[in-house]
Amino acid sequence: MTLDAAGLLRELVRRPTVSGDAAAQRDLLGLLTEVLRERAPHLQVTEGRDRDQPWTLLRTPADPGRPVLLLACHVDTVPVPDPGAWTRDPFGADLDGGRVWGRGASDMEAGVVAAALALAAADPQTPAALLLTSDEETGSRGAAAAAATVAELPVGAVVVPEATGNQVVLGHKGALWLAVRTAGRAAHGSTPERGHNAVLDLATLLGRAATGLPFRTDPFLGTETWNPGVVSGGTVPNVVPDRAEVVVDMRTVADGGDLLRWWREQPEAADVEVRVDLPPVGTPADDPWVASLPAPVLPTPATYFTDASVLGQVVGGAPVVVWGPGTPAVMHAADEYVELAELEQAAQAYTAVLARWGG
Repeated sequence: MTLDAAGLLRELVRRPTVSGDAAAQRDLLGLLTEVLRERAPHLQVTEGRDRDQPWTLLRTPADPGRPVLLLACHVDTVPVPDPGAWTRDPFGADLDGGRVWGRGASDMEAGVVAAALALAAADPQTPAALLLTSDEETGSRGAAAAAATVAELPVGAVVVPEATGNQVVLGHKGALWLAVRTAGRAAHGSTPERGHNAVLDLATLLGRAATGLPFRTDPFLGTETWNPGVVSGGTVPNVVPDRAEVVVDMRTVADGGDLLRWWREQPEAADVEVRVDLPPVGTPADDPWVASLPAPVLPTPATYFTDASVLGQVVGGAPVVVWGPGTPAVMHAADEYVELAELEQAAQAYTAVLARWGG
């Protein structure tokens, strides 16, 4: 396979790589490695050994002591829960109207392709690397598996090519996902007074959370938020439920310890499990490298989290930006697409940034 931008993008979109499917993601990592090595055989390859969280690092053979420009992409996508809501095959990778349509086109297969094209075109003596991760959508698990290897690199700057419409974004909120459980006592539904209803306890707790969570505000990131995304409890209508659970997604602007403590202190909470805990990300707008990038810098953060939450902790204070092709509004949506012109623009911009980095 050649490194034709549209062709490679369509091949990636055709291959379902839903978060949690390690085999499919590993196969895609293998494909990308093969394609890149065909074009740039000098690239050095390091593969993660975690069977459940595969990752691959490709880097130039430049002097290992020089600061590396790291491009970091994930290969997983969210599922397609209702293909009937799409007007096209979600994995058809249709090329129409200057767009490639399909799940993952914007989030973030276009960014993967743009980064791959730039690395393949880079001078072998330019210290550059491409990190490809798995399971970003479920908490940056692949990036966490690769973090120790990244920490050994002398990283000078990081680009995360997520969909920003090719504008530079300086950060985003963190994410704290909690599974909060309540416990009751089962009884026959006709005599509820003999039991204790865990669902009602959970409803009381959620009502209190709506006004009681100790949210903070950051001048750049804004105010923290919460979303009780999944609620479950009970088995059949005529049994008083003895357990209930909510999975809460909170977007944070600082350490999540205070929020976690609030949930654990509530009288109805029998158990609180941390599912995801990612810190917020922020790079100063006056950073010299940021100022040199050939793209406008947005004054607002991204609305989603990225692998930057993990990588920012292991790159020694190097600037981290989110900057890539794609439309944020169509991420995770039916009829997802990406403009080919944006993909080509991103590839050219990354190539230019790598050339300056090497020079």
